[in-house]
Amino acid sequence: MDRHELCEALRAAGVPDAHYEIPDCPAGRPPHEGYYLARREGEWIVGVHERGRREALKTFADESRACAWLHERLTYESPPPSRLTAAERDELLHDSEGIERRAQEQLERALAESRRGTRHDPPTGGH
Repeated sequence: MDRHELCEALRAAGVPDAHYEIPDCPAGRPPHEGYYLARREGEWIVGVHERGRREALKTFADESRACAWLHERLTYESPPPSRLTAAERDELLHDSEGIERRAQEQLERALAESRRGTRHDPPTGGH
C-alpha cells in the first residue's frame, strides 16, 4: 500500500481527514492533533502531532510498511466496554476523586510507554 492507497482506504473506512496528515492526500486542512506520515532522508516516519509539536513514533525503510502501520492505528477498533459491577458502580458514585487520580496516572503511564515504543500494539492481521 502506498500513501495514495492509504488515503483512499482511510476514507473508505470512514476515518475523518482531521485525524491524519499524509503527503499528497488532499484534505481540508492539516490536523492540529493526530497522526502524520512523512518522508525524511529516505525513510518513512509515522508520528503524532499534538499541541503544536510533532513526535515520531516509528520509522520504516519503505512506504508500504509505514502506510500499513498507520492504517492499523487509524482503523483499529478496541473491544466494546464491559458492564460495570455493582461494586464498580458504587465506587464511581463515592470515590470520584480517587478514580480521576488513578485515571490520570494510567494516562501518564500509557503516554510514557507510547513515547518509548513499548506499548502493546493492536493485532496486525497478518501485515
